[in-house]
Amino acid sequence: MVIFYAHSVPIKLPFSVIAIFYSIYIVKLFRLGRVMTVAFELEGQTFTALNGGSIFTFNEAISFQVNCETQDEVDYYWQKLSEGGDEKAQQCGWLKDKYGVSWQIVPTILPQLMADPDTEKSKRAMEAMLKMKKINIDELKRACAG
Repeated sequence: MVIFYAHSVPIKLPFSVIAIFYSIYIVKLFRLGRVMTVAFELEGQTFTALNGGSIFTFNEAISFQVNCETQDEVDYYWQKLSEGGDEKAQQCGWLKDKYGVSWQIVPTILPQLMADPDTEKSKRAMEAMLKMKKINIDELKRACAG
């Protein structure tokens, strides 16, 4: 559920990106003011976004992590989230979307490779990952294997 507050008048809509933009449209249409907070729930975790105006911008202190089982998932989320974002901010599985929000697109195998008891394998995996923008699972596995 997304709840927008405009001049303390709650507008409740089911959560979706469309609902967010539609709510902003309704607030503007009926001249209710401007959207100041957005409360939403994802996987049981409640989030609140605050419109802090132009003085407060996104930075790397806050990021979202997307855990991916397959390279297809990595490719999908990387392509969708990086579209229109800052290409200079792409490194080691990190990217910034078109709104400046930082994301980590992480294959679930990455922590396993980094924690390999054979320190030479984990070192090779780390060195390979540090050279990547979008993480490539097959390249990580090849590096780890030597």
